[in-house]
Amino acid sequence: MLQATEIADLILKGFRRHFGLFQKITALAQQGFAQRNWLELQRISSERISYYDLRVNETLALLQQKLTGTELNECLWQQVKQQYQQYLLFHPQAELAETFYNSVFCRLYERKYFHNQNIFVESTLSKQRLPAPVASVYESYFPAQYGLKQSIRTIVASFHLQAPFVDLERDIRLLVRTFIGQSSHGHFPVHLVRFDILKSLFFRNKAAYIVGRVVTPDGQQPFIIPLLHDDERGIYMDTLITDPQQMTIIFGFSRAYFMVEMTVPSALVHFLKELLPHKTLAELYSSVGLHKQGKTEFYRELLTHLDKSADQFVAAPGIRGMVMMVFTLPSFPYVFKVIRDKFAPTKEFGRDTVKERYLLVKKHDRVGRMADTMEYSDVALPLNRFSPELLDELKQSIAGSMQIEDDRVIIKHLYIERRMLPLNLYLEQASYEQKVKMMADYGQALKDMIAANIFPGDMLLKNFGVTRHGRVIFYDYDEVQYLLDVNFRFIPKTDNYDDLLSNEPWYSVGPGDVFPEQITTYVTAQHDIRQMLIQSHPELMDAAYWQEKQQRIRDGIVEDVFPYPEHQRFQSLYPAEYAKADGLSTMPPSEQA
Repeated sequence: MLQATEIADLILKGFRRHFGLFQKITALAQQGFAQRNWLELQRISSERISYYDLRVNETLALLQQKLTGTELNECLWQQVKQQYQQYLLFHPQAELAETFYNSVFCRLYERKYFHNQNIFVESTLSKQRLPAPVASVYESYFPAQYGLKQSIRTIVASFHLQAPFVDLERDIRLLVRTFIGQSSHGHFPVHLVRFDILKSLFFRNKAAYIVGRVVTPDGQQPFIIPLLHDDERGIYMDTLITDPQQMTIIFGFSRAYFMVEMTVPSALVHFLKELLPHKTLAELYSSVGLHKQGKTEFYRELLTHLDKSADQFVAAPGIRGMVMMVFTLPSFPYVFKVIRDKFAPTKEFGRDTVKERYLLVKKHDRVGRMADTMEYSDVALPLNRFSPELLDELKQSIAGSMQIEDDRVIIKHLYIERRMLPLNLYLEQASYEQKVKMMADYGQALKDMIAANIFPGDMLLKNFGVTRHGRVIFYDYDEVQYLLDVNFRFIPKTDNYDDLLSNEPWYSVGPGDVFPEQITTYVTAQHDIRQMLIQSHPELMDAAYWQEKQQRIRDGIVEDVFPYPEHQRFQSLYPAEYAKADGLSTMPPSEQA
């Protein structure tokens, strides 16, 4: 029989293997960016999402080979947990190792054993005493020592970008000018200024991001500097982001996870929390690719909220979905989605297909237009927090996915997303100007997804939501597929009057056929809303547009989708600077400094 120390050793060894491999694949992003290998960056981003479950399953298989019987020996496992806790004292990834332990245990045993004596429902780590000081993840630079521009050169050189800048001096000049114009901190003399810069770059899509803050006697000013490639000429700074709302959107739930190297995740997240105080720990851990830790932190946040609130779960506002039953807690900004036992006849697929499509979106570049989802199994929620009306509806729609145990509702499989106001409900109460703006953003959301090789399938307005920042986000994935898997066609012309009056099409329609000319008809029955979409994005009704986008994807072209407005880019702010001949910096940044 295995001893407690042996089990703890085996689980910690599994975690170390996971984190080592996760760091190794994340480190490939630096080279992918330097070589402009965007398809490789997409592969890395997608592939590493599965790493956690693979390592948990490996560890689980080793344990099952050595454990005798399937019954839980609670005395033994409490000893295992105590031993494991000792290993985590000052461990640089202690909170992640706790989550890994939970995952292994929960796949070994039944839900009734999921309590704090056996697993880390509550973290044993002190939030005040981090495994390493926060200062270990950032470097401080003092312009008083070398001057402002030289400090920026030194910062850039510290990242060893392995590619030249198009015109570093131009970028530094524009960076300083923009900061002085945007920030109240820009008026301080250099001897009263300090830069705190995270040591690791944040890679996503086709960009690398420098993240840091300026510290002055007035306080701190967080900022983000996106770095892009200009074809084969080199790297350039695209803009300076200091607006808190824009920074929040860049780290938002509708984007792919950043690829960022880190040795002490808690220190990195603590620094980000200081820059983005309105972001939760769950959101920040997820944003840097540690989505399993994000799930752990979110569940703790949910339990804390349930203890401090008294309202009841109710059905989410809006039109009921044919695949998902959706409910929410009004005081908590999330929705809970459960796959229905039976789908409407028009939905010609099953539960496994829905799970596959949600995973597809999870692993894909969400380009700021698709909500991230957290997937849970065997979630226990207080029975007295469900309204009677909701409970009756759940029993009718998801009886196969839930059961009631004493004072708990157990949901076997659950998705959780950020709550948004459904677009169709938003439009009902919007002014004319708001409708025009929102339909333009709806069309842009479609274009952004198209650029990322995603076809949403069901484009009804009820399947899109409006965030608190006024952005349109897609959140219903049961009909999602790759754009390349769709056959976009023109509606054949006919001179037959009877054909035009017929309720049935006079042309053959294959299972993968889509006719863009009909998009507005399916999107909404309201004529004025249709016209707004047509006026802002007429090309969406043209099959040739969709076919062209498909061809670009087949050609390996990865489109630019910026997480900040076009007008904030240096090229838009300072067109005269870009009209000049750019001087290609032939030396790598490390030598330029």
